[in-house]
Amino acid sequence: MGSPASSQPPQPGSACACSSSSGQTLSPSLQQRIATHPCYSQAAHHHYARMHVAVAPACNIQCNYCNRKFDCANESRPGVVSELLTPAEAAHKVLVIAGKIPQLTVVGIAGPGDPLANPKHTFETFARIAEQAPDIKLCLSTNGLMLPEHIDTIKRLNIDHVTLTINMVDPEIGVKIYPWIRWQRKRITGVEAARILHERQMESLDLLRQADILCKVNSVMIPGINDTHLPEVNRVIQAKGAFLHNIMPLISAPEHGTYFGLTGQRGPTPKELKALQDQCSGNMKMMRHCRQCRADAVGLLGEDRSQEFTKDRFLSMKPEYDPDQRRQVQAGIAQLQAQQQVTQDSLTTAAPSDSPAILVAVASKGGGLVNRHFGHAQEFLIYEVNARGAQFVSHRKIPQYCHGGTGEDNNLDQILDLLRDCKAVLVSKIGDCPMKRIRQAGIEVVEDYDLIETVALKFYQTWLVNQAIEHKPLQH
Repeated sequence: MGSPASSQPPQPGSACACSSSSGQTLSPSLQQRIATHPCYSQAAHHHYARMHVAVAPACNIQCNYCNRKFDCANESRPGVVSELLTPAEAAHKVLVIAGKIPQLTVVGIAGPGDPLANPKHTFETFARIAEQAPDIKLCLSTNGLMLPEHIDTIKRLNIDHVTLTINMVDPEIGVKIYPWIRWQRKRITGVEAARILHERQMESLDLLRQADILCKVNSVMIPGINDTHLPEVNRVIQAKGAFLHNIMPLISAPEHGTYFGLTGQRGPTPKELKALQDQCSGNMKMMRHCRQCRADAVGLLGEDRSQEFTKDRFLSMKPEYDPDQRRQVQAGIAQLQAQQQVTQDSLTTAAPSDSPAILVAVASKGGGLVNRHFGHAQEFLIYEVNARGAQFVSHRKIPQYCHGGTGEDNNLDQILDLLRDCKAVLVSKIGDCPMKRIRQAGIEVVEDYDLIETVALKFYQTWLVNQAIEHKPLQH
């Protein structure tokens, strides 16, 4: 992508939605800070890439939903990596990928353990990246237990985005999630462990707010344990200045070897997750586009290119990091976002507050477009659509339908089960057989290649007309 023709291209994020999901307007300075961060900005996640570097293997707490695993190339969840890196290897990898993927804007350290249980490697890695690639944002994910000891280093290295995982503000609930913590060279269990973790997390929120560091809070929704408690977590973190709340579903498959997985603790349904997110969205900005990434993920959210850059490959690559080329590409993205925003604004109408809302499922490779073949999709983006516009609400991972040119009927059955609450599937292409099955299930299929909002709103208008025809009283 070349540079825009304008001599003064739009600033990154000029097309970024200026309102949070709670309806609050973000200041221009805040918009600028999140404009190219795919986790902090829903608009950015269609266009900008991130990567995690796995330099932090140790952890200082145990979570009942976590099992840190290595050599799991086919498994996508937090705490999983294929290989650990030294700080020097991690910095080299960043420079290689920043040249190959110029829309890469963020590098994070998220494990596979806790970065602040591995402070030497974590901060050496960040220092190397900051020196060699100063245009890349630095992002840290932590449980917060050791953050107060390191807040000055975090500020000094200009780590402007920090994610805290906070699953409770009541130690009696925390004891059901955390078997133990390692604190001041002691292994502590029970309510005392949960109380110490809670107090340190609250102190971490205060310190980040005072340092003007944007804080995203991740919370894992665990039905029957903290699901009814998370609105209180939401209230507390909002009062303490957290910028964004990401309520994620528990991943608890038995094959992952976690305590919750082995004891049969279920995760929430998509409907349960959306209801909780909706309940909490009135208080603060809500993140709904999280993919619960691996600790070595590379690429756009929803894709993982880490296997293209394994250690044996990237160590033999010469970095082609070019700041000028990266600026040109990102300016082109900003211009594209601005154009897409104009198109989207032209499609929305002033509609009554009781305009019915429906869900549609979108197959997309990114760019804010309907641009993926049904058979190749491994997830669907779920949009809620009414006459006022189309709003992203969640994503749903699915088994891929097409393998080697043939469709898997069992996978299609699972896909239909996951999409039964949707009125339509929006795809760039689809085969006749799956199209017929989907329509037989009462879900419309739309083939198009355009902006997601454009295709969704065009379908919505057709759906409204059909609804009116179906409910039109008979004339006598």
